[in-house]
Amino acid sequence: MTTMTETAAGLREFKMPDVGEGLTEAEILKWYVRPGDTVTDGQVVCEVETAKAAVELPIPYDGVVHELCFPEGTTVDVGQVIISVDVGGGAAPAAPAEAPAAAASPAQSVAQSTVPAAGSADTADAAATTAAEEPEAEARKPVLVGYGVSVASTKRRPRRGVPVRQPEAAEPVQRELNGHAAPAAPAAPATRPLAKPPVRKLAKDLGVDLAAVVPSGPDGIITREDVHAAVAPAPVAEPVAAAAPPAPATPAPVRTPAAAPPVPYEGARETRVPVKGVRKATAAAMVGSAFTAPHVTEFVTVDVTRTMKLVEELKQDKDLQGLRVNPLLLISKALLVAIRRNPDINASWDEANQEIVRKHYVNLGIAAATPRGLIVPNIKDAHAKTLPQLAEALGELVGTAREGRTSPAAMQGGTVTITNVGVFGIDTGTPILNPGESAILAVGSIKPQPWVHKGKVRPRQVTTLALSFDHRLVDGELGSKVLADVAAVLEQPKRLITWG
Repeated sequence: MTTMTETAAGLREFKMPDVGEGLTEAEILKWYVRPGDTVTDGQVVCEVETAKAAVELPIPYDGVVHELCFPEGTTVDVGQVIISVDVGGGAAPAAPAEAPAAAASPAQSVAQSTVPAAGSADTADAAATTAAEEPEAEARKPVLVGYGVSVASTKRRPRRGVPVRQPEAAEPVQRELNGHAAPAAPAAPATRPLAKPPVRKLAKDLGVDLAAVVPSGPDGIITREDVHAAVAPAPVAEPVAAAAPPAPATPAPVRTPAAAPPVPYEGARETRVPVKGVRKATAAAMVGSAFTAPHVTEFVTVDVTRTMKLVEELKQDKDLQGLRVNPLLLISKALLVAIRRNPDINASWDEANQEIVRKHYVNLGIAAATPRGLIVPNIKDAHAKTLPQLAEALGELVGTAREGRTSPAAMQGGTVTITNVGVFGIDTGTPILNPGESAILAVGSIKPQPWVHKGKVRPRQVTTLALSFDHRLVDGELGSKVLADVAAVLEQPKRLITWG
């Protein structure tokens, strides 16, 4: 669908783009511009969060920002206009955003900043007509990072029907963006506190005003620690110490607060958090998976001492210098070897067509806990990668996930998943299948345990693996073989050579 329309008054309306991954809405996390700001083609104007990732949204043309149609924190459907830009051609609505008329009332100021000068009905009709007849534009930058119009192509997809936005509904939004009186709104960008989206969400959940937080990060960026410091309660004895100088001879006021029992929570007894974004998508996926695929989970405890020694040796290998080398790397390789020996495990169940779809490639998913919630990006064609290539791909996957920059495409098309609960000190668990996949391997913590080795009880590095699989297409025998093969490789890593 097209992401912009041009009105008769010279305004271009930019719509929430369709990222092409089945997503229908996105939340506006942060605006980088305000009405009256000048923007250029390719400039990032806002950051949005879909149910899968946070991405930056560039504007595809030059002009002056006329209106921000939604405030931060609003969930917007794909196809809705989110910002309008005056690209020239006689429109003059941007002036009220910079200098509202002194004689106008607050209500009139809001109406002027919301309704185009050409008249709402005529402009809406002109916008709809122009959008329907808009010719193919020149190649431009993608409207969404990693998606959008190809640089080599100018063909547009057919426009979907989107109801024309009514100015009456936009009036309270503009009031929220600019304030009732709104004369100081254009100065907001200069004093807006700098913070990443996860930090803004944390501040919002804790009720902290970022403008009152003292930043400690580079370039004045507010960190999570700054937010926690701002919300941390002052020591109970502080007020008493401040009041103590007038009566230094009376120790009782100092002792009484210290003897009071600690208060575990302050403020409201409950906090309600809207279910949206990653949490909403994860909940729907897990419920669908748990009540659609019959799960079976098998466990095995294995001595991984040799694997841990190999990890330390690989860290010194010059071919792996600068790459992410850890037990997860060899566990991933062990699972890929097991899948190669038992390819039927790498499949999915097509309920609509009543077919088992066997995949001849492995997109290896790695469950990652991020500030935005649980996500499962995957390494495309992991089966074809060498150990150094797999290490590089794992490093990029983890780094991108921690920064909250995982693209929606990176979380599509997985075939099998690994979840490493051992990093939290957990022995193992019964993981739920990622929707559309037939198996998921949980890896527990690796720690010294007494183990019978060569006829004697000795301390060895031991872990517990758990494999959940879809019993509709994976029988107990097949699931057991896969789990046994993973364990065998981790116990004797030389099998990576003989089996791989």
